[in-house]
Amino acid sequence: MIGLTLFVGIVSALLGLHVWSVFFVDLTWANAPLAVFLILAQCWLFVGVFITAHDAMHGSLAPGRPRVNSAIGAFLLFAYAGFGWRKLKTAHMAHHASPGSADDPDFNADDPHSFWPWYILFFKRYFGIVSFLFVLSVVLIYVLVLGADYFNVVLFYGVPSIASSLQLFYFGTYRPHRHGQGDFPDMHNARTNDYPVWLSLLTCYHFGYHHEHHLYPQEPWWRLPLRRSERMAVSGEVL
Repeated sequence: MIGLTLFVGIVSALLGLHVWSVFFVDLTWANAPLAVFLILAQCWLFVGVFITAHDAMHGSLAPGRPRVNSAIGAFLLFAYAGFGWRKLKTAHMAHHASPGSADDPDFNADDPHSFWPWYILFFKRYFGIVSFLFVLSVVLIYVLVLGADYFNVVLFYGVPSIASSLQLFYFGTYRPHRHGQGDFPDMHNARTNDYPVWLSLLTCYHFGYHHEHHLYPQEPWWRLPLRRSERMAVSGEVL
């Protein structure tokens, strides 16, 4: 129930802020601080939408209820950027099967150090024609049918969406799996971002505790801090 409750909270908060900002906020210099807050808040909530869908891939959103996981995960991925459930789930399972290798669809084996070449490759692998048409359709409906201001759509839909993909990639894929940062602890080729719990939540819903995620892929995002604490207690590391 915790995972489903958090799912409802994230989606409700995002939907409320999104509708308000796109259709009801007047863009003026006086409310520029509000606009910045709305962009940052929606970016973070978009990240939460994807992380929730990720938990659904592992069956940890609604444990023991595969149809619920599939239905919610498919809905969230499509709403996020027109992504297909089966395609992304298959790719993610391949990532877990061969992390940080040439067989890992989330890894840039040709350049495992540089951020932008890796991100561009990552983006091209997942953002295809269906996603482009989905985003274009949303923009056209918002502007031409529902009468939203074009700049509001760009600022409060386009910017948070793109920024959330950068945030997800940097904290959840690039930092944990990049080379040149010392040896990996084991065959998972993943390391954990050394952040306190509050910062881990703000950056990527604890997905930056990535070694723990690979060790315990069945654990939902909100339990990864506990797994990290347990691992560090066993190893004698200091939080």
